[in-house]
Amino acid sequence: MFEKILIANRGEIACRVIRTCRRLGIASVAVYSEADAAALHVRLADEAYCIGGPAPADSYLRGDAVIQAALDSGAQAIHPGYGFLSENAAFAEAVAAAGLVFIGPGAGSMRRMGSKAGAKQLMAQAGVPVVPGYNGEDQALATLSREAARTGFPLMVKAAHGGGGKGMRVVHRLEDFVPALESCQREALGAFGRDRVLLERYVSSPRHIEIQVFGDTHGNVIHLNERECSAQRRYQKVLEESPSPFLTPQLRQAMGEAAVLAARAIDYVNAGTVEFIVDPDGAFYFMEINTRLQVEHPVTEMVTGLDLVEWQLRVAAGEPLPLAQAQVPQQGHAIEVRLYAEDPESGFLPASGTLRALQLPPPSAHVRIDAGVEAGDTVTVFYDPMIAKLIVHDADRAHALARLRGALAQCHVAGTKTNLGFLEALARHPAVVEARIDTGYLDRHLDEFTKPGEPPARSLLAAAATAFLLRQQAEERRRAAAAEPHSPWARADGWRLHGRAPRRLRLQAGGQVHALLATGQDGDWTLEVDGSRFAISGARLADGVMDLRIDGQGRRVPAFFDGDTVELHDGRRRLPVHWLPAERGEGGDESSGDGRVLAPMPGRVVLVKATAGQAVAAGAELLVMEAMKMELTVRAPREGIVAELRAVAGDFVEADTVLARVAAE
Repeated sequence: MFEKILIANRGEIACRVIRTCRRLGIASVAVYSEADAAALHVRLADEAYCIGGPAPADSYLRGDAVIQAALDSGAQAIHPGYGFLSENAAFAEAVAAAGLVFIGPGAGSMRRMGSKAGAKQLMAQAGVPVVPGYNGEDQALATLSREAARTGFPLMVKAAHGGGGKGMRVVHRLEDFVPALESCQREALGAFGRDRVLLERYVSSPRHIEIQVFGDTHGNVIHLNERECSAQRRYQKVLEESPSPFLTPQLRQAMGEAAVLAARAIDYVNAGTVEFIVDPDGAFYFMEINTRLQVEHPVTEMVTGLDLVEWQLRVAAGEPLPLAQAQVPQQGHAIEVRLYAEDPESGFLPASGTLRALQLPPPSAHVRIDAGVEAGDTVTVFYDPMIAKLIVHDADRAHALARLRGALAQCHVAGTKTNLGFLEALARHPAVVEARIDTGYLDRHLDEFTKPGEPPARSLLAAAATAFLLRQQAEERRRAAAAEPHSPWARADGWRLHGRAPRRLRLQAGGQVHALLATGQDGDWTLEVDGSRFAISGARLADGVMDLRIDGQGRRVPAFFDGDTVELHDGRRRLPVHWLPAERGEGGDESSGDGRVLAPMPGRVVLVKATAGQAVAAGAELLVMEAMKMELTVRAPREGIVAELRAVAGDFVEADTVLARVAAE
């Protein structure tokens, strides 16, 4: 076994590999960009080396710098994680040429599988079913347009060297093909360094099933059963589970055998994933092979009890697979969701910022947290905005879903917008609960997961007011005790000769301002909320949980503070409630209405489509921005004339930067 390895990655996967290394007594070496100097993976590793600037091309994609850091540190092997250089055959060859071990498949297998086009050709030759399409090397526009027409629509344009949902477009009409192709090529070039694409017939309403495979240098290849990843938004997986509730035992066996056949066809070594799409009738088609560890590998670990990173290390060190196919365990049901810094209300735009607070459920036998950040860390514009993965396990699917809902309710993030509310809606939606979701369901019915909830119940507003009163009371007592600790005049309980003074509160929740009147002290209050009266008794607030009785009924409500906001959870959804001081009104419309076009997020301008003086319609494309490996089109806010352009391709801009101005005609 290795004594020291270098991890050529960042974030949660680097932290996850470090944990296994520490358990096995292997020293870990981290690499980091200038933007990640204080990142969690740097703090956890035994050693860390800076390899360049914030942009991935200047650091994490610099194979020469990574290898030099490994040599300087005395590491014997390099673990690539996923993303960045993990599926780069040239990098794997360079690692071997430097006398180091690449913890992954051989460069030959990677070279054949690193291209989706090459993989499809190889699988077709091996007898694995593939979707009709085009995967040739001729990437001329005329050739691709001709092949698109031949394949038919709807059509998928897919980055040949991509992954993670990047560089993928669905085209429904021939006239839309060229713009979709060009956008896909730009995104692929930025994310993976190569812009080759393949075309394939788009299978409607498919399920996404992937099979975890493992091979060693002794000729053994097995699979570790399946994961279903059908809950996707824009080809990004948002919920993964094992076992699949869709597969029959016969289909599971057939897909497992096909995955092993595919791996054997390329002499596959180490961890890999064979991905299939399955139509509603159960016919399955090869989609791609990911020659690396998958983001969702903890799902397999939870149902098998195995550590796949340990398996990777042992196989790379020359050991045989620890188990034969018949010995692979499968117990219970596991589900994973990904907590992202993104704004569902603005089309899931990536978000950034410093995490003022980050509270996640404590790990247990049923709940696992894989995170790459802690409270106080920054989510930057340069990398994937994942905050953490929540993985739950229980005896069956129904109980696992209940565990997931409970784990999500314990989460709190302050400092950036997140998809927490979306994940909670997902975990309760009938299409998920009834296991009938397909890969396109979220995109077809996204409003079902993001629509505003019903107005908050008045009893929940009373609970929010109680939380503010408890905090205010505690602060007043601390101040008074610091001034005159033994003075009776130090009491700040609103006492008066003829009764305690009532307090007026203004709370903002659900887009409305609510007036409340509170009388009482020490966790016992009478609250009048929008004409309703509630008796609060025995209220206590500690460690993010408030216990109280409302009209005699006991309630336990998660309550997280962030300045003048408290976030409550009623057991189904979270509700942020803002404290409005008496001098503060509701505010008004802050939009200028002057036609300014603002950057919706920090990022880089990759394309300017408009020119000064050009007449544009409302919604016309003005610019294309890129941030966190995603492209976003910036559109005209109204019909008019482009009076001003303040950005050019290549500019890095902050959120709310004025990019252009559209004047009324």
